[in-house]
Order: sequence, then C-alpha cells, then structure tokens
Amino acid sequence: MNNIYIIGVGLIGGSVALDIKSINTHAKIFGIDSNDSHLDQALQLDIIDYKSTYKDLRNADLVILSIPVDKAVSELPKVLDAISEATLVIDVGSTKQPICKAVEEHEKRRNFLATHPIAGTEFSGPKAAIRNLFQKKTNIICEVEKTTFKLQEKALQLFSDLGMRIRYMNPEAHDKHIAYVSHLSHISSFMLGKTVIEKEKNERDIFDMAGSGFESTVRLAKSSPAMWTPIFKQNRENVIETLDEYINNLKQFKSLMESDDFDEIYNEMQNTNHIKDILNGIA
Repeated sequence: MNNIYIIGVGLIGGSVALDIKSINTHAKIFGIDSNDSHLDQALQLDIIDYKSTYKDLRNADLVILSIPVDKAVSELPKVLDAISEATLVIDVGSTKQPICKAVEEHEKRRNFLATHPIAGTEFSGPKAAIRNLFQKKTNIICEVEKTTFKLQEKALQLFSDLGMRIRYMNPEAHDKHIAYVSHLSHISSFMLGKTVIEKEKNERDIFDMAGSGFESTVRLAKSSPAMWTPIFKQNRENVIETLDEYINNLKQFKSLMESDDFDEIYNEMQNTNHIKDILNGIA
C-alpha cells in the first residue's frame, strides 16, 4: 500500500503517517483536512507529502479516517463513494456503533474496517503527532467479518508493522467497555480540573501545591473538547451508566468519611489496589 490518504492530520492520523513513512520508503502520504493550517503544518513537519481532496481518493490504496466521531459518521459514506474497489478504508474513532451503523448498507461496506487503536496523548493537531505511538498498544477491530478478506490481511499487516496487539469485539461491547476505561476517566479529569479551577479563584496559591499526583490525574483535562464532546454524545447511554456507578462509589466514600469509618476506607483502598495486578498483566 503506497498511496496513503490521511483524513484528519492530527495526533492519531499524523502519528500513523509518521510510522508508515518509517516502515515503507515507497509510501506517498496525502493529507486531507478541513483546517488548511493543519495541512500546512503537516507538510512542514514532513508528516504528509502532499495536500489532497476527496476527488483524488480513487487513487488511494489506504484511507485512514481520523476526525471527530460525529464528523466521521457523515464523512465515511462520502469516502466510500469516492474510492476504488481495491481501496481499504479504516477509521480510528473512540465509538464504534454509530459509524458501523452509518455504512451497514453501503455498497462498499466490504472496503471498510472499523478500528479503535487505544493510544494517544492529551494533545491534538499535527504538532502532537509522534513516532511509535502505537507500539504495544491494543487495537480493537469491530465487525471484521464484514470486510473483504484480502483487505483484512492488508490491515492486519499494517497493524503488525505499527506494533499493535489486536482484539476483536462487536461495536456494542466496545462502546460499553470503553465508557469505563476511557470515557469515564476523561470526565473525571475534566471535573477534577473544574473543581480545582473554581477553588483557585479564592486561593491563588493552590497550584503551587499541585504535585505529580494531581498533574497525572488532571492530565486528560487538557484534551480537545471538540473531539470529546461528540464522543460523549455518541456514547451517551453507556457514559451515563458508568457515571451512575462512579457517583455511587463517591457517595459511599463520602459516607464512610462522615461516619469516621477509616477501617472500611482502608479496606476499600486495599481491595482496589488489585488494579495494579490487572494493569501489570496488560502491560
């Protein structure tokens, strides 16, 4: 696959482009983005080789759709309309049900592979793109059976070259699970940041006391609202369910504090420490 078109040359799309260029010296990377300054930056940073438009997609071997999930739902059918019969199209969105639903009856559905690489940082735009972002990261693939086998093979080879592990999951399960391990953590980070900012209005020195624990916990609050608001909207029901459970746990912790039951607080934290073993197993 030598003619690679990246739609959305930000963190994920740009990082894919950088890695493809490092493993395939014959690859030509074409960038498509609604923000022309992003394309200029991507050219300057040698992330892409050329600017392009949808009318050139018929020449693509591979198209990677890396734009906010609400835009992806409306743009993917247009992309499939424009490609050739031999083109592979991949999306990298954090929600999978809406995008799979959007093209379930499309005549070129077999050219599309729904994926979600569990990788990223809190930064966005072309300048956020980094090499080796996907090394040892998990890539969730949904509805693989709906993609023609020859294109599946090409996609799996690419993912292997990028250093990713593969998990197969249906879109419903993906969206439910990702609400817990990704979407909830972003909401928690945003709300922690909001709480501290509101308090900081009255206590100007509070950020002088912020240590590495606060910094790591609130890191995700630097993420792009333009990307995350559509994610929360598309995965609304699952996110609300996870919030209910999270809020109940916070209320229980508060109740233990109010009743001076620090033995039970210790037990709660001790039991939760088991997450170290789970995360070590993943690593």
